[in-house]
Amino acid sequence: MTDLETVYESRELFPLFANRLLSKERPEYRDFLNWLNLSETEEDALAQLGRTGGTRETDSLVLVPCPSPTETGEYQVKFFAHGLRYLSDTAIQAVNRLTPSSRLFLMPDPQNEHDRLAIALRTGEPKSLVGYCPRYLTGDLHFLLKALNADEITIVAERVNQDAPIQLRLLCAVTAMWPEGFQPCSAEDYQILAPASRNVSAGALP
Repeated sequence: MTDLETVYESRELFPLFANRLLSKERPEYRDFLNWLNLSETEEDALAQLGRTGGTRETDSLVLVPCPSPTETGEYQVKFFAHGLRYLSDTAIQAVNRLTPSSRLFLMPDPQNEHDRLAIALRTGEPKSLVGYCPRYLTGDLHFLLKALNADEITIVAERVNQDAPIQLRLLCAVTAMWPEGFQPCSAEDYQILAPASRNVSAGALP
């Protein structure tokens, strides 16, 4: 898939993406599903990639689903808190003390020297930094923070996986009202590269 202006289609997951999945033969596979908070009926490849981002240390490719309104007209996303490996031991202890449904709060960090759009995550009382929102979500979240009242955005710790690798330690869930005219993933980084008319079939999709 070297032509970035072509749409490639296949009946099966392309190796570029399939190689980012944990093998079902690995002894930790069932633990992995639990860390993602996915049941065995939800263990399809796209659900796993959407929850983890399919990240690898060998490239910067991230796979994420574009949110759409729920049946009740809400914005809902789940993600693993980023940046935990850079936190102090005290902060990691605060992460480990969280319980399911613990309330978290969004804290924009405009003086962050690496990303002026960074949004940190903190606990209530006592206040403690417990990670950062993924960069791919910060555009949406900044829009929601400006468009909505504070009580219209809720973020909670959905799972705290103390036995998981640090990048899968804290699973968060955001629920917010869906503002009128809101278009998620609308920043320049998410624009479509290839027009739909230029397809290369790799499996004769109907």
